[in-house]
Amino acid sequence: MLRKVFCIGFHKTGTKSLGAALRSLGYRVTGPNGTREPDIAEHALTMAAALSHQYDAFQDNPWPLFYREMDAMHPGSRFVLTVRPSNDWIRSAVGHFGRNESPMRRLIYGPGAPLGNEELYVARYERHNSEVADYFRHRPEDLLVMDLAHGDGWARLAPFLGVPVVQAPFPHRNPAGARMGKT
Repeated sequence: MLRKVFCIGFHKTGTKSLGAALRSLGYRVTGPNGTREPDIAEHALTMAAALSHQYDAFQDNPWPLFYREMDAMHPGSRFVLTVRPSNDWIRSAVGHFGRNESPMRRLIYGPGAPLGNEELYVARYERHNSEVADYFRHRPEDLLVMDLAHGDGWARLAPFLGVPVVQAPFPHRNPAGARMGKT
């Protein structure tokens, strides 16, 4: 039985690529989940808890919000924090979402659209990454930080998961966007 793997990086950090990599390793992956549900704020944790028993791996939203709860619910799980430089991340978020709002982004940031709220979004992004690092500071074996846009791939992920290094290119779902700051 595979250990559960929670990708707890915010959207636009390579979550789709990580999900594809986990699928290729045989994980049953879900995510994003509930991003457009109008009342997601009221039931996101209940939804995540239910899904956490049905799948092996989790990527994109709402998983970054519930790493503490998933850690308590599924001891021995692995957590992967996908990151990228804040300026690249916000450029990608604004380029992808612009003024378009979503209930999930309202839950995460307050304002549902990044355009015009860049400082608030970056502050929340950086706070999340810092909180994750702090939470796992005494358990480095349970957290892997990956920057996919800067070359992290199988050589880091496979040993962390206890599987052989894959001898194929790491899946990149938006490599052109990564170069342009848009993944």
